[in-house]
Amino acid sequence: MLRQTTRDLRRRNRAVLLSSLYLRGPVSRLELVAESGLSPATVTNVVAELIGDGVVAEAGSVESDGGRPRTLLRVRPEYGQVVGVDVGETHVRVGLFDCALETLATVQHPLGGTSLDPVEVVELVRTGVAEVLADSGADASGVFGVGVGVPGAVREGGIVHAPTLGWDGVGFADLLRAHLQFAAAPLHLDNRARTLGQAEMWRGAGRGSERAVIALLGVGVGAAFVTGGGSFPGITTSEWGHTVVQAAGAACRCGSRGCLEAYVGMEAVVRRYGEMPGAEPVLGVESEARLAEVVARAGVPGPAAETLAETGEYLGIGIANLINLLAPDRVVLAGSAGAVMGPAILAHVRDAASRHALGYLAESTLVELGQLGPEAVALGAATLPVAALLTSGGRSAG
Repeated sequence: MLRQTTRDLRRRNRAVLLSSLYLRGPVSRLELVAESGLSPATVTNVVAELIGDGVVAEAGSVESDGGRPRTLLRVRPEYGQVVGVDVGETHVRVGLFDCALETLATVQHPLGGTSLDPVEVVELVRTGVAEVLADSGADASGVFGVGVGVPGAVREGGIVHAPTLGWDGVGFADLLRAHLQFAAAPLHLDNRARTLGQAEMWRGAGRGSERAVIALLGVGVGAAFVTGGGSFPGITTSEWGHTVVQAAGAACRCGSRGCLEAYVGMEAVVRRYGEMPGAEPVLGVESEARLAEVVARAGVPGPAAETLAETGEYLGIGIANLINLLAPDRVVLAGSAGAVMGPAILAHVRDAASRHALGYLAESTLVELGQLGPEAVALGAATLPVAALLTSGGRSAG
């Protein structure tokens, strides 16, 4: 019993120090002692183990006050690679990232022209994985985990319920395992909004926040509510896009009317622009490109500018509701639609949120743009195997 307890304590110490190094590094041993509460001897011994295992490396030194220079430590980016997969409503994006989540290669395949059959989607994932490995020159044996974000609920065993794709109880994890030939790489599945939330908290606009809302703006609209910050924040998701912002308003694909998604979703914005007097036809078939064209036309007064101003107003109302309900210190506009139209509507969103939220709550809430661009969900999916590595103290599961 004592031997098991000692092993658990050692693993916990490794996980604590590795997580701190990963999210705050490069840092010194002295800083690790202060942050972790562990003794200097314990930190020295655990760091030596992590260096010996090839997970951590020294990264130069910095001057200290009155003493000798302090050696900095960091997690080695070359320790291994992770694959992140974003299964969206209009595309499959696959990214290959190093252990520090720097992008090595990325590829996107549209879902247009497919029947959204799970087997077809898995084939696009398989193709994308092969492409990013080839583009980067990486060996599949160096991949220590695969993360996948999907637009729906993920149940035990990797069963996916994704109404927007027409999936009801699809054994997506088993399908992926049958097609992805990574003998030693565990597979992790989660909701897209959750993966996006973790990405922005680790590497984006959410860093340093204790209570953040990460808004996923795409064809659909969702939100992740993140509490606690740190290495493994608590993240819950919601169907925020199907909260009503206009009684008896625009028809939503969920069957209701007046939903937020019917006003700020990617395809909804393009549709509403097309209904404006004087609007010019928007060509193309890909939703992101069509939205980008509307945003480009909004540079001068006219139907496009009016549409985006209205979009910002509705989105601000939706954010004000979140502020009043959850009292976050930060709201981040992210996702593919957020990346395309966010800069053009941010001022409208902030103005509307400040008018519709309670004043004292609005004053303490920052509304910002996501920092990770269109590959944010794939990057977030890649955080899933990295988080498992940190939790294990740097001992990847086979």
